Amino acid sequence: MPTIKTKIAFLRELLALKEQNPANYNELVTEIFNRTDDQTVSKVEEYLKSLKKNIIYSSILTAANYIFPLVTYPYVSRVLGVDNIGVCNFVDSVINYFILFSMLGISTVGIREISQARNDRTRLNKTFSRLFTINTISTSIVLIALLISTFTVPQLKENSHLMWIGVLKLVSNYLLIEWLYKGLEEFKYITSRTVLVKCLYVVAVFLFIKSPEDTTRYYMLLTLMITGNALINIVHSRKYVNYSLTLEKSSPLVKSIIILGIYAFLTSMYTTFNVVYLGFECGDTEVGYYATSTKIYRMILSIFTAVTGVMMPRLASLLSEGKFETFRNLLKKSFRILFVFFIPTSVLICIFAPQIIHIIAGAGYEGAIMPLRIISPLLLIIGLEQIIIIQGLMPMKKDKEVLINSAAGAVTGILANLILVPEYGATGAAISWFAAECVVLTSSCIFFIKAMKTIPHTDNSQNS
Repeated sequence: MPTIKTKIAFLRELLALKEQNPANYNELVTEIFNRTDDQTVSKVEEYLKSLKKNIIYSSILTAANYIFPLVTYPYVSRVLGVDNIGVCNFVDSVINYFILFSMLGISTVGIREISQARNDRTRLNKTFSRLFTINTISTSIVLIALLISTFTVPQLKENSHLMWIGVLKLVSNYLLIEWLYKGLEEFKYITSRTVLVKCLYVVAVFLFIKSPEDTTRYYMLLTLMITGNALINIVHSRKYVNYSLTLEKSSPLVKSIIILGIYAFLTSMYTTFNVVYLGFECGDTEVGYYATSTKIYRMILSIFTAVTGVMMPRLASLLSEGKFETFRNLLKKSFRILFVFFIPTSVLICIFAPQIIHIIAGAGYEGAIMPLRIISPLLLIIGLEQIIIIQGLMPMKKDKEVLINSAAGAVTGILANLILVPEYGATGAAISWFAAECVVLTSSCIFFIKAMKTIPHTDNSQNS
C-alpha cells in the first residue's frame, strides 16, 4: 500500500507536470502511474473509490425511479381502475415505439463515445454535436410519423387526447440527453435532479388524481417528469459541452447507432410488443393485468440495473485503455452480485405473487397473479443478459452479435405472441416474453464466451 509521503510526492509531481506541459498532461500522468507499484496501487484505490460512489448514486437514482412509483401506484391503480391503467399503458407503449425510432441506438452509443472523449474537451464537443445532430434529424422524422398515425390509426385516434401528450413525451425524451451525463459519469447530478423531480411528481399525483376521470391528467404528470428533467439537462449541459449542429465525420457513429437502434427495436419486439398487441387484440383490461405484473418485476430488476448503468461506461473506458484484467474482475463481481440477490428473490415472488399483487394494486387485479409468477425467473435471466450484453458485448463493440441476439428473441417473441395472446391474454404475453428471453440468453452466452477468449489476461501497462 502506498504511504502518505508517496501520495504527496506523487501529487506534487502531477501538478508540476501539468504546469510544464498541459497539452500532454494525460499521457504524462499515465507514465507516472506505471512507474512504481505504489503509485499504481494509489491509482487503483482512487479508481475503485470513484466507481463505488457512482454505484451508490446510481442505486439511489434507480431506487427513486421505482420507490416513488411504489408509493403512487397502489393509490393510482385503485383510483383509476384496471381499464384506465390499461389504456395509459397501451398508449405509452405505442409512444415508446416511436421513441425507439427517434433515439435509435444513440443512448447506448452516446454513453460509450462520451466516456471515451470526456478527458478531451475539443473531442467531447465534436462527439456530442454529431450525436445531437443525428438525434435531431431522427426525431423530426419520427415526430411527423407520430402525428400522421394519430390521425389515421383508429385505435390511436380514439385515444388522441393521450396521444397528444405522447408527442410531448417524444420531444422531451429527445432533449433529455441523459447519455451525456452517464458518459461523463455525473451520477451525483443525475441523482439529485431526478429525486427532486420525482418528489414534485408524487405530490402532484396525490393533489390532482382523485377519480377515474383524471386518467388524462395522470398521463400528463408522467410525461411532465421527463419534460422537467429534459429542460434542466439542456440548461446544465452548457457546463460540459459547447455544441452545434454538424454531421462532419459522423458515418462511423451512424453505423453503430443504426445497428444498436435495430437492436433496441428487435428487443422491444419481445419485451414491450406484448403490451401493444394485447391492446389491439384483447383490450384494456388484459393490458392492465400484464402492465401491473411487469411493473412489479421492473421495480425489483432496477436494483441491479443501477449497477449495470454505472459499469457500462467504465468498462468501455477500461477496454480503450487496455486494462483487460480489471475489465475481467469487474465482470466477475457483477455475476456474484446477481446470483446472490436474484435467485432467492425470484423464488419468493413466485410463491407470494397473490399477496404482492393485492398489496400493490388491490382488488380487481387478480388476473395479474399468473403473469407475475411466469415472469419472476426473468429477474435472473435478464440480469445475466445485462451483464453479458451491456457490460460485456457492448463495451467490446460486438454490435453485430448483439443484433443477432435481439433478432432471435424478436422472432421467438412475435411468433409466441401471435399464437398465445389471442387465447390466453396477459398470461400468454408473459409466456411469450419468458420464451424469448431464454433464446436471447442462450445466444448471448455463446457470443460472450467466444469474445472473452480474445481479451488478454493482463493489462497493457503490465505488458509494457
